[in-house]
Amino acid sequence: MQESEGFPHPLGATLVKKGCNFAVHCPDAEKVILCLYDKDTEQLTSSIDLPTKTGKIWHGFIENIEEGQLYAYRTKGNNESKHGLCFDENKLLIDPYAKQLNRPVIWDAKQYEGDSEKMIPKAVVVDQKRIALAPNFDKQVTPLSETILYEAHVKGLSQLHPSVPDEHKGTFLGASHPAIIDHIKSLGVTAVQFMPVMSFMAEPFITEKGLTNYWGYNPINYFAPDSRYAIEDPIGEFQQMVAAYHEAGLEVIIDVVFNHTAEGAKDGPMLSFKGFDNPSFYLFERSEYGVIDYNHYISNSGCGNSVNTAFPYVQKMVMDSLRYWVSTMGVDGFRFDLAASLGRDPYEFSALSGFFRTLRQDPILTQTKLIAEPWDIGYGGYRLGQFPSNWQECNDKFRDNVRGFWRGDSGLTGDFATRFLGSRDIFPKGARSIHSSVNNITYHDGFTLHDLVTYSERHNEANLENNRDGHGHNLSANYGNEGETDNPNIAILREKQKRNLFATLIFSQGIPHILGGDELSRTQNGNNNAYCQDNEISWVNWDLDTKQKDFLAFCKYTIQLRKSSELLSNLSLKDDNFHNTYNVDEVHWYRPDGAIKVAQDWQDPDNKAFAVELKSCLNNLDEHWFLIFNAFDKDVRFHLPRLKSGVWQLQLDTRYKKVEHLPLVWLSDVFLQAYRTVSIFKKVNH
Repeated sequence: MQESEGFPHPLGATLVKKGCNFAVHCPDAEKVILCLYDKDTEQLTSSIDLPTKTGKIWHGFIENIEEGQLYAYRTKGNNESKHGLCFDENKLLIDPYAKQLNRPVIWDAKQYEGDSEKMIPKAVVVDQKRIALAPNFDKQVTPLSETILYEAHVKGLSQLHPSVPDEHKGTFLGASHPAIIDHIKSLGVTAVQFMPVMSFMAEPFITEKGLTNYWGYNPINYFAPDSRYAIEDPIGEFQQMVAAYHEAGLEVIIDVVFNHTAEGAKDGPMLSFKGFDNPSFYLFERSEYGVIDYNHYISNSGCGNSVNTAFPYVQKMVMDSLRYWVSTMGVDGFRFDLAASLGRDPYEFSALSGFFRTLRQDPILTQTKLIAEPWDIGYGGYRLGQFPSNWQECNDKFRDNVRGFWRGDSGLTGDFATRFLGSRDIFPKGARSIHSSVNNITYHDGFTLHDLVTYSERHNEANLENNRDGHGHNLSANYGNEGETDNPNIAILREKQKRNLFATLIFSQGIPHILGGDELSRTQNGNNNAYCQDNEISWVNWDLDTKQKDFLAFCKYTIQLRKSSELLSNLSLKDDNFHNTYNVDEVHWYRPDGAIKVAQDWQDPDNKAFAVELKSCLNNLDEHWFLIFNAFDKDVRFHLPRLKSGVWQLQLDTRYKKVEHLPLVWLSDVFLQAYRTVSIFKKVNH
C-alpha cells in the first residue's frame, strides 16, 4: 500500500477512486496509528503511522483501499492525568467519524483488559457517494399544528409482530414492514420518533449482571447506525426504513444523545473519544479559582461524563452528525436527550449558546423539527420554557398536572386548564408558538398508559436493583387492586381513565406525544424503568383481546376528531401576536351551573369539574365546541350554552367504551356529566 500525506478534511475515512483519505482529530498525540483489518476475519493486515499532522488533525492517504475495508486506530502519547491525557497504545479506538461499525459494541472485561483489539468493533470504509445517492428521499414536512408524535423502539415494534418475517424481527426492515406502517398510519399520527439508533454500548455494570441497555441511551459513535438493528447493511437498511415511512406520508424523528458517552468517568473504558482528545471532549470539575481537575468528570447527565459541546471540534462533530442524518440518512428531525447540556457554554446554560446559534443558522437543520428534553441534572439544569423559539420542548408539567387531575388530586383545576390550552405560563403568547409544548402522558422512561392506571407503585425487581431504580413519583393509581384484576368495576374504571388521559392528550393545544404501544394497552408489568429489559416486558404485543381492540378504536377516533378541527389542534387567540392571524377572540370557561368561572372558582381546591367553550370568530371557519371535564367521583349536571341556531351534537364521551354508543344529537341544554369523564360537543346546524 502506498501512502501520502493526504488532507485534514473531511474528517473520517473518505473513499475516492485511487484509495482512501483518513483524518482524525488528535491534537496531543505523538503518533496516530491506522490499523487495517481483514473484513472477513478481523485479522490485522497493516499498521500504518499517519504521516502528517496539520494543526490538531492527523491524516494520510492510503492507495488501493476499497469499500468494506475494516479499520481502527491506536494513539501514542503521554498518560498524564493532571493534564487529562490518557493515551494508551493497548486500547484500540473507534473512529469518531466512522459511518458504520462491523458489529455491535459489547462490553467484555476480559477482552478489554490489556490489549482491547478483540473487544472493539472495527469501522467500515463506506463509499459516501453511493450512500448519498440511494435512496432518493421524498422528504416529509408536516406543519407543527398537524404534528402528532409516536415514540417507538426499532426492535420493540417488530419483535413480536406475527406478519414480520423472522429474519426481519427487531430490525430496521422489521420496523418498516407494511403491516407495522399500516397500523401507525391508521392510528392517525404523523411522525415516528425512534429511540436511539446510533451505535451504543451497554454499561459494564448491567452487562455483568446479564442484562443489557435495551433503550440505547449510551452512545459510542454519532454517525453509525447500530448494527444490532441490521441484517447485513445498517446504512442501507436504515435508509430503506426511512424511505418506507416517507412513502406512507410519515416523518421520521430520531432520539439523539449528545450529553454523554459510553466511556463513563475516569475509571470507565477507553473506546474512542478519550483516546483521541480526552481533555477537550469532556467537561471536568473546576476549583473555585477556575483550575480544571482532570481527575473528576462532570456528570450533568448522571451517566459518568458530560460531553463538552461548546468545544469547537466537538460542536463541529455534532453538527456534522446532525447534517449527515438529515442529508444522507433522510431523517426529518431530532429529539435531544437531556438537551439542557447542549445549551451549556460550557458550564452555564444560555439560550444564546454557541450550539444553539450554530444550529439556528444552518441551512439544512433549520428545516428540521428540534425537540428538547429541556433539562439535565447539573446545576441550574431545569430549563423548561427557556429554549430558543425554533425548538419544541417536552413538557413534564403537562404530564404531572394531567395525571394528578384525573387521579382526583385536589387543587389542580387551574393548572390543568392552563396545560390544556398550551401552557402559556411556560411558553408566553407572542414569544413562543402555541405548538412549543410537546405534551405527553407517558414516555419511554416511566409507566405505560395501561400501567399508569393499574399500579400504584413501581415493580422493577427484574432490573436487579432491589426495586430502587426508576421514578418514585408516578402520580399513578391502581383503583383498588395492585396489578391486573378480575374485578369488573375496577377494570371498567381503569379503561375509562385511559380514555380520559388519552383524550386530554389529544385535545390539548401543543404537540401530542404518544408512547408507542399505549394504543394497544401495552403493559410492562409495573416496571417503570425498563431500560435493561430486552424481552417481552418491553416489546409490543400485537395479540389483542376485545377490550384492547375497543381502546385502539377509541384512540383512532379521538385522533381523527382532532384532525377534523382547526380549533382543537391550532387555536390562535386574538391577543397572541406570534402569528398575524387568529381564529378565536377569547376562550370562555364555565362552571357546571352555566355561569362564567371567576377567579375564586379557580382557587377552590375542591373544584374538579369545569367546561370550556371554543368558538371561531372567522366567517370561513364555522366551528363551535364545548368541552366538559369532570374529575369528581360523582356525576355532575352541566348547563350547556344556549345556541341562537343549530344544536349541540355529542362528539365524544369517555363513559362509553365504543364510539358507536354515543347519542348523535343532544337536544337539551342540560347534560349529566358522568363521574371521571370527558365530553365534547360540537354545534351543528339542523
